[in-house]
Amino acid sequence: MNGPRLLIAAALLAATATLTSPPATARELLAATVEQYLQTQTRGLPGKVDVSVGQLDPRTQLAPCSAHEPFTPPGTRLWGKATVGVRCLGPASWTVYVPVQVRVSGNYVVTARALNPGQPLDAGDLALRSGDLTALPTGILTEREQAVGKTLKNGLGGGQPLRSDMLIAPFVVQQGQDVRLISKGPGFAVSNEGKALNNAADGQVARARTASGQTVSGIARPGGIIEIAP
Repeated sequence: MNGPRLLIAAALLAATATLTSPPATARELLAATVEQYLQTQTRGLPGKVDVSVGQLDPRTQLAPCSAHEPFTPPGTRLWGKATVGVRCLGPASWTVYVPVQVRVSGNYVVTARALNPGQPLDAGDLALRSGDLTALPTGILTEREQAVGKTLKNGLGGGQPLRSDMLIAPFVVQQGQDVRLISKGPGFAVSNEGKALNNAADGQVARARTASGQTVSGIARPGGIIEIAP
């Protein structure tokens, strides 16, 4: 007989505790808002993302707020240690800045062995390692394909992380080369011939002289093509 009564009493106590639990504090609501914002903003990052929200200065006083608006301050990148701003839209009006940290665990590219300057890279020259990408220099490569076919500006020892600014992309347009000039727009496409006036890698600006002597510039593409804006 005592068993059922004890179960009922325990259930009543649990229900009472739930009903009397204090509401979330202003700081807890603020932290939850920032965490949700971070999770949304970092979805497209490579690798496994882990976000953490830091503490406000204990002296900061927050008036009651029914609507929060999180934002990324100008010039801030949500990568590593950063800051997220939160505005109160009402009934009070205040703005605070919350320290946060975004860690991204994933693969990055390193040299498989010592490599010489000017050496064209192939897949065998490269290896993948795993780690916190936010602790590495800006521009770190995360896939071998980002480096294959490019050459090193300087020599590197084995196991060195590769950054985009360490590499030189091959020229897809070379000075003096015969090139095809293509201009496209809604409902039209125009093609012309010309001669390249400079070297350019894929995506760089290339200049060319047409048969009529006109100088034009556009974006270099593989195959000796220069895309001219209409």
